[in-house]
Amino acid sequence: MKKFFLFSFILLNYAFSESLNADHFKHLKFRFIGPDGNRAISVVGVSSDHNTYYVGAASGGLFRTENNGISWQPIFDDQDVSSVSALAISQKNPKVLWAGTGETFIIRPAHAIGDGIYKSTDGGDTWKNMGLKKTARIARIIVHPENDDIVYAAALGHTFGPQKERGVYRTTDGGKTWNNILFIDENTGAIDIALDRSNPDFLIAAMWEIHINTWGLNSGGESGGVFISKNGGNTWKRQDKNGLPGGKGKPVGKIAVAISQSNPNTMYALCEEKHPGLYRTNNGGESWFLVSRNHTLAERAPYYMRMAVAPDNPEKIYVLNVQFSVSEDGGKTIQSGYRAGGDNHDIWIDPENGNRIMVAHDGCASIANDGKTYKRVVLPIAQMYHAHTDDQIPYNVYGNRQDGYSYRGPSNSREWGINLGHWRAFGGCESGFGIPDPHDNNIVWSGCYDGGLEVYDVRTGHARNVRVWPEASYGWAPKDLKYRWHWTFPIHVSKHKKNTVYVGSQYVHRSTDLGQSWEEISPDLTLNLKSHQESSGGIAIDNLMTFDGSVLFAITESPIKQGLLWVGSNDGQVNLSKNGGRSWENVTNNIDMPPWGTISNIEASRHDKGTAYISVDLHQMGNFDPYIYKTEDYGKSWKMISKNIPKSYSSFVHVVREDHKTPGVLYAGTDNGLYVSVDDGNKWTRIKNNLPPAPIYWISLQKRFDDMVVGTYGRGIYILDDISPFREIAEINPDKPSLLPIQDAYRFQTIQSMKNDGTSLIRGQNPAYGANLDFFLPDTNNKLVSFSIQDEKGKEIRKIVPKKVSTGLNRVMWNLRYERTITPKLRVDPDGVDWVKYNKDGWRQLRTWDLDVNAGKLGPLAVPGKYKAVLKINEKEFIKTFEVLKDPNTAGSLKDIKQQFEFLITLRETINKNVELINKIEELRYSLQNDYNDNPMKKSEAEKMDRRLYEIESHLFDVKLTGAREDAFRNPNKLYGRLAALGSDLTRFGADFKPTNQQVKVFELLSNRLQKQEQNFNLIMDDNFWDSEKK
Repeated sequence: MKKFFLFSFILLNYAFSESLNADHFKHLKFRFIGPDGNRAISVVGVSSDHNTYYVGAASGGLFRTENNGISWQPIFDDQDVSSVSALAISQKNPKVLWAGTGETFIIRPAHAIGDGIYKSTDGGDTWKNMGLKKTARIARIIVHPENDDIVYAAALGHTFGPQKERGVYRTTDGGKTWNNILFIDENTGAIDIALDRSNPDFLIAAMWEIHINTWGLNSGGESGGVFISKNGGNTWKRQDKNGLPGGKGKPVGKIAVAISQSNPNTMYALCEEKHPGLYRTNNGGESWFLVSRNHTLAERAPYYMRMAVAPDNPEKIYVLNVQFSVSEDGGKTIQSGYRAGGDNHDIWIDPENGNRIMVAHDGCASIANDGKTYKRVVLPIAQMYHAHTDDQIPYNVYGNRQDGYSYRGPSNSREWGINLGHWRAFGGCESGFGIPDPHDNNIVWSGCYDGGLEVYDVRTGHARNVRVWPEASYGWAPKDLKYRWHWTFPIHVSKHKKNTVYVGSQYVHRSTDLGQSWEEISPDLTLNLKSHQESSGGIAIDNLMTFDGSVLFAITESPIKQGLLWVGSNDGQVNLSKNGGRSWENVTNNIDMPPWGTISNIEASRHDKGTAYISVDLHQMGNFDPYIYKTEDYGKSWKMISKNIPKSYSSFVHVVREDHKTPGVLYAGTDNGLYVSVDDGNKWTRIKNNLPPAPIYWISLQKRFDDMVVGTYGRGIYILDDISPFREIAEINPDKPSLLPIQDAYRFQTIQSMKNDGTSLIRGQNPAYGANLDFFLPDTNNKLVSFSIQDEKGKEIRKIVPKKVSTGLNRVMWNLRYERTITPKLRVDPDGVDWVKYNKDGWRQLRTWDLDVNAGKLGPLAVPGKYKAVLKINEKEFIKTFEVLKDPNTAGSLKDIKQQFEFLITLRETINKNVELINKIEELRYSLQNDYNDNPMKKSEAEKMDRRLYEIESHLFDVKLTGAREDAFRNPNKLYGRLAALGSDLTRFGADFKPTNQQVKVFELLSNRLQKQEQNFNLIMDDNFWDSEKK
């Protein structure tokens, strides 16, 4: 076995002396399956156009509506960044739109970083990066109300360490150049800025001193505070001497500022302090006074803090935090609630109409046109931490969504799309893992913050809490706890031993009885530094396991060796047990990597028990480079294999996955993309296609269907169906055309559909139906390409000619059906009608009632068994065999399926006979009506013959049909419609059952009627009239 593995690997490396050409795979399309999305962090509308709004997602791009929210389109997916943190429109010229990137509402490790500021001059159709790439996070953008070329940007910085690229920036030439006009120090960035529209030289800005690393968020310091400029940003004055916090001895955290546009002397500042304070000035900042202290206005300030003042009332203020708060008296009294949304981040109020309001929150966004009634916007921007699969047919996908629930949904609904109603919760909560038991897919394990853990039973719908240690820990410093849990603590369900589950605190815990009891099977596998276990938050303590240091982050057991356990921590430790946890070996010192990295994922090889891969995330230490390592000797030595991945703020790696069939084929997810390597990491290729540039947090490979399931943190879950071309390309000569192996295909039957409220952006896609036929073309020069699908005996049952081919991989679908019925071509008008339309070839469709008829015109599904695809390129043939598999969910037997097939194939031939007769008669009638106009004697005979043919034709189909869909209800249905309807009954609702006795009888009746009309036609064709025609 080892020799085979080595030989295969040598062949693989030989075949891939060059990296993959991403363009060769452009026809492989990812499909979105759901679920509904959550976090939006920026919004803006157009004052002069009440139909147009924009929503920026935390890590899912930018969406636009131009019909007041009826529909939304993503308009930023061509950019290589996911977080749209700030939006601004020139209301003077609303086609000018600015977008800042990089989230500034930060309370977890999972906040996407940006790459600067973008500008659109056509309302968002196209974009150009205008610089500030190194600022990483842009909190606010303000456009000068009178001069579009003057723009201000509040840049926070990446927050993971000192940097110069932060503060307030200004451009005076439309973004061509930028100047940093307010810089405090390398630890302090700009978090908010506002401008007096009546005096645009007057600016107020908020500066925030913040530092984040793996083990803590420290918000606040003496450098932060509020600053005012009265000359367009040329000079600034600190406001801590005028009554606001900040400056020496008065540390302050995050700050939100707002100016009353109806009375610009009135301004507000909401400051993160130990007890947050709302401050106000009535004299343009000459002096400030405290209005109130209220924790509701600034709960967990780093994640919220945004304010606005009504455009026509300086006393009416809006404060966004966990709740949506409104004050009518300048902040003295507050009304708080969730009418606009919960966990709120941004607000836009139409400067010309204070009743038009839009709010961004963790449920996406809400719009009000009357100032009080909000309609929620739902977009496909789900932030999924992981995406696991079971082994059902078709399989289900599992994941936990930030600010939502756990989600279990189908990869293929076998209905019309994957609706929101197809998704069900399975315990746990917004964070963590959701993993089905590989031994019994009815059992699902689901995690939650604070060590929350539940076991869900699909059959009962009940979830049972089975926490390792059910002593609530939120609010406590990690060092004071018995167990320390990460926000997404690791869970691993053993494939080897039933009911065996591992979870990680600082220890590895194991249960063998579905969570009834737990045992510690390891010592503390972290560095256990108490300095990394202090309270997080800074100015205000915030302990909710989002920045707990010295915790485990990854656990996996070798899929080929029971008890071979790999464990990684968020302080850079990698440990190994070869005996199920009885003893442990720390292999960290064998890895040449920077300290304090989070071991974000460990992939134990499916092909060699001594081989493993790890991905290491150091972005919270200010290191954004990609780190993937491989060992082949149980961790004694490691090799870095990610040097080929381009470096950027978003290049840190969340997950690495090994192909389940071919050694050395790897997949990796970074914070903005998916990479594939076919040479064990020596070279990596970015696969974009239609996958949005959202963070790739997880990759699962579904073995039975050979699918890649991608959990994105910002755009939900995507599936790439049949990833075999990535590995099969190894066996082809890139200079010659090739037909790749064909995956066996299930002949799934449609099931009765779930009710839904119509199409929406969150509706998922089912896979294309049938067998995918993949072939490779080195070029498209003079290529005549066609497929012949043949049964086991070599008889052609379907011919497929691709509409278009291109260089590289091409994928054509065979829907598992035989050829459909031939097409009736009507060439004469219905009696008394002279206005029907004909196509350029002189015929029109025979349009019947479609719902109950059209399916009967399809060819029957192929019977389960072996088939052959013959690809013909010019004169050369390529042949591959594959199987059509029975749908295991149907009750019909193989014998039933064969009986159904024989019935439908005979019915198809009968319909074709009917159509052939229709087409013959139509040709004859066209001739009879048009070829005798110059011969009066003959014309009279032709008219009589036309009437005789009309009489036969009137039995074959409804001759009064004009092409309108519901003409079918005006007159009796005839043979063509009845035969097709009979076929439709069995095609649509036959599943895998044999035909009923009544269906057989009706078919015999209709066949006899057709036979009678064929006889009548033959008699007519024996008429002497045609003898003269032959002469």
